Amino acid sequence: MRTVVKTPRVLKINRIEQLTVSVVFNNGETRVIDFGPLLKALRLPASSARILSNPKEFKKVKPAIHTLSWENAGETITFNGKSNKVPFEIGADILYKHSQPEEAVLAAGIGQQIRKIREQAGLSQDDLAQRSGTTRSYISRIENERSGIEVSTLRKIVETGLGKQLKISIK
Repeated sequence: MRTVVKTPRVLKINRIEQLTVSVVFNNGETRVIDFGPLLKALRLPASSARILSNPKEFKKVKPAIHTLSWENAGETITFNGKSNKVPFEIGADILYKHSQPEEAVLAAGIGQQIRKIREQAGLSQDDLAQRSGTTRSYISRIENERSGIEVSTLRKIVETGLGKQLKISIK
């Protein structure tokens, strides 16, 4: 019996910073791909794709056919006397394999902020857990960035447990 392996495909680019891209895959994950090491690992031959190490050229990336595509780094291929310019593309399987979940990137700092404010207030993790209706182990996991946190729980910890105001913004 054949096994079907489904590789997540790129749906959308969120942002591009230097040689790093944040993308949304069709499995619902938002992931970050650092192309600096990836381009080195691919050991590109002397081709127009080498220009992608330049952040200005790299930013010309577009999502295409469920992967990432660079028209500016394409090659001209001749077949049966016809020449066609094809973009440089990296397969979705390689992109996914060399990416990291963005949740860790976006959530980075929330746990450290909670710890800093808790310590400034002279509270132990037990104190904060009791005040906010959670457990000490949960507070520890949040502070050490080992657990996600729902907005309602974050609000409870910040406003009830720490006595601060939670302000969330979307850019």
